[in-house]
Amino acid sequence: MAEALVKSVQDMLNEEKWTRATISNYSIANFKELDVILRDAQASKCVDEIKAACDEHLSHTKNSIIALYLSGIIALSKQLLDDSALVNLVNIFIDNHKTPIVEHLCNRVLEFGESKYALRTLAESYKNDNNAALYDIWERLVKIDYEEADITKLLAEKYEKDGDAEAAVDYYKKALYRYINRKQGNSVKEIWTKLVSLVPQEIDFFYHVQRKISKIMGDDRSAMLMQEVYVYYKEQSDWNTAIDILKIILAYDDKDSWARKEIVECFRGKYAGHSQLDEYIRASNLNQSWRNVFEAIGEFEKHISFDAGNFVFHRSWGVGRISEVKNDEITIDFAKKRAHTMSLKMGVNALQTLTKDHIWVLKSIWKKEKLTAKVKEDPTWALKTIIRSYDNNCDLKHIKAELVPSVLTVNEWTSWSGKARAILKDDPSFGVNPTNIDMYVVRDRPISLEEKLFNEFKAQKNFFSRIDLLMTFSEKAEPDSESFAEMFAYFAGYLKAFNQVNEQVIASYLVVKQIVAKHPHLNPGLQYNFNELFAEIEDPSVVYSAIKDSDLRKSYLMHIKNFLPDWAEVYIRLFPTVLSGDIIAALIEDGQSDKIRSLVITSFENYRDYREAAIWFFKNAQGEEWFKAIGIPYEKQLITLIHILDLTYREISNHRETTENRKINRQVQTILFGKDTLLENYIMTNDVDTITRLYTLVDDVKDLDPGIKMQLRNKILEQHKGFKFFGSEEKTVVSRGLMVTSRMYEEKKKQLQNIVEVEMPANSKEIGFALSLGDLRENAEYKAAKERQTILNTTAQRLQEEIDRAQIFDPTTVTVARVSFGTVVLLHNNKSGEDESFTILGPWESDPDNSVISYMSPFGNAILNHREGETLEFVINDQEYNYSIKSISAASF
Repeated sequence: MAEALVKSVQDMLNEEKWTRATISNYSIANFKELDVILRDAQASKCVDEIKAACDEHLSHTKNSIIALYLSGIIALSKQLLDDSALVNLVNIFIDNHKTPIVEHLCNRVLEFGESKYALRTLAESYKNDNNAALYDIWERLVKIDYEEADITKLLAEKYEKDGDAEAAVDYYKKALYRYINRKQGNSVKEIWTKLVSLVPQEIDFFYHVQRKISKIMGDDRSAMLMQEVYVYYKEQSDWNTAIDILKIILAYDDKDSWARKEIVECFRGKYAGHSQLDEYIRASNLNQSWRNVFEAIGEFEKHISFDAGNFVFHRSWGVGRISEVKNDEITIDFAKKRAHTMSLKMGVNALQTLTKDHIWVLKSIWKKEKLTAKVKEDPTWALKTIIRSYDNNCDLKHIKAELVPSVLTVNEWTSWSGKARAILKDDPSFGVNPTNIDMYVVRDRPISLEEKLFNEFKAQKNFFSRIDLLMTFSEKAEPDSESFAEMFAYFAGYLKAFNQVNEQVIASYLVVKQIVAKHPHLNPGLQYNFNELFAEIEDPSVVYSAIKDSDLRKSYLMHIKNFLPDWAEVYIRLFPTVLSGDIIAALIEDGQSDKIRSLVITSFENYRDYREAAIWFFKNAQGEEWFKAIGIPYEKQLITLIHILDLTYREISNHRETTENRKINRQVQTILFGKDTLLENYIMTNDVDTITRLYTLVDDVKDLDPGIKMQLRNKILEQHKGFKFFGSEEKTVVSRGLMVTSRMYEEKKKQLQNIVEVEMPANSKEIGFALSLGDLRENAEYKAAKERQTILNTTAQRLQEEIDRAQIFDPTTVTVARVSFGTVVLLHNNKSGEDESFTILGPWESDPDNSVISYMSPFGNAILNHREGETLEFVINDQEYNYSIKSISAASF
């Protein structure tokens, strides 16, 4: 049936005669008949063949009604980005004034998703016919056409007339953004004035828009518009906001005499009850045009904060409270220095003024228990307090510094910070600094999710983090917004101008295609398909590795399979990088067993180049029938892993791709010597020849931890008492690093924790107290506290280094064949004729008074690795020793 249907369409195309008379005779019924053909094609699964036939026909008969319709509808149904066929078809009927067909075709297009062209064409038709549905079409159009401003304004005016203020404001805002982008000054002024009259309280919106106006249309226009907003806040006596607006205006023009005069008036309103107001205005020369306005404002604001009852901070004396301001002298009560006086001039230079809710003030006047409880029960309050204390611009590093260890312990911070991160991410009261993604700000008015995500997008510099924000916006916020359009345009821009196809171009293509599938109206008109882009990639594996998003990686692989005719070959080349079972499954399903067999054999034989692939097959494919059928002996697989272990050690030693080799090395060690003791189990179940072969390979891995080798040797000796090890003399050695018992390891960790969490904070308080005593040159308390600080820091550093080096000894691996860690050795002193017993442990456990010595000590090192019955002669510190080893036994743990 499929062949017959395709032939039928080809016959229709060949018989079609295109004339104006033919166009005049066309009706909607003709297109419905073509829809029946499309449904039959879908049922017969020959849609692609029909589209190919239509596209071929259009190559020489560009105005074929049948071909344009069938090809265009099939393209829409497949969510292809090319809608040129239906656009050409609609234009044909517009030119021939066939309005009913034009409307039918537009509605048919809209069945597959919103289309700017279809909606605009419908709107023109409805407007000419005074169709009541016009406003509905306009609303749909402005949602997807972010450049359409005039219709957006008309909708705003309609809703304002209808009494729907919320909808009116929403459309006025949209229109304002669009007029700004089009640089239409008069229209911007008109709508700005309208919004000031409707929602003057939305100051954050006006701040945001004025920055956009300044960037696109110039500072002068932005300053002029902000004057309208200023009038409202001055009338409301909202002095803080009014002053902020004037600072913005002055930043654009610091010679603006009107703004300078107004800011003086606002300061008078804000500090009307301040005892030194007039004096500070005079002293700062705020009224004098010759003085730099921002220097004058800074000096005035610094002075005005010095009033009785306000808090200040001194770097030596800490937080204090101003008790009196008299003439040019201020009196301050510090915790350790009451009624301290200094000149106002000195205070301005030496002191930092603090608000009453500054975190330093709270830490000074609240009891620790009260502050700790408040921080724990109300993380939002704590975050707002600390961020505002840092001029409303603070990162998590400084938040932690304020809380740990003075308010929270390190362990308490770990759980608290998790809650804090979630709050900073989700709470609309918090945002990020638009220029630094790590810095957080507190919003006086809750920020919308759309603005929060948009601000994070602008502040974020990482390409793939921006993709994550775009997708989050698409899922959780309103995608039909100016902000989303700007974010989306960032990625669409990568596809319009590029010199080389890299991971960013491919990721942009995949993201744009995914977004367009959900929101077809955003289609930027892509000029390339995946095949064309892929053909320009130098190394598909490099691109895959560089795509730092798991979903995009999967999409990349899916597109390779769906759109490349040689996808199986590409999958084989990609596997050593991708290491995915999905690739193998797809190849098996497609009957590519020979390619898989070749890949597996190559991976084990050429393990130098395919080391990660060999490891993947060993770990993930042992139980699979297709892998068993390849028939690689299990021992050969193990030998390959041992060779990879040796190879990575050598490359690490030669400083070649150290990070990657360490990762592979850890993987192999975990497989062979991890908790499953895979290699040991295999060796123990095989004959002596196999044991010899495998152990010799392990022993030849020069940099492998000797402790691992010894454990394997001991297990072999348990089962084969007289086993002879070839290639190296049997020798008990101690693992690299610092060998310790588990008991001492835990004890040292507790000791370090006590220093960091208890002794260091206490020492910091001692230093703070000593600083408050004044002159440091003759301050014995300060010197003693600093000396203690040095000792604590040195001790903590040494302990941390030793803990990092420590390797906990496994008592089950102790060997009594030679003197080694964990053994008790009975020596006969050949000089005194007496027996002496020593337990060999590490430096942490060393206790010479009780005959416990360190294997790292001169004496311990001298007897280490010697056998029972041997006689030893050695000299330590000019003293001669002569011992015979009588017995070696395992120490008790």
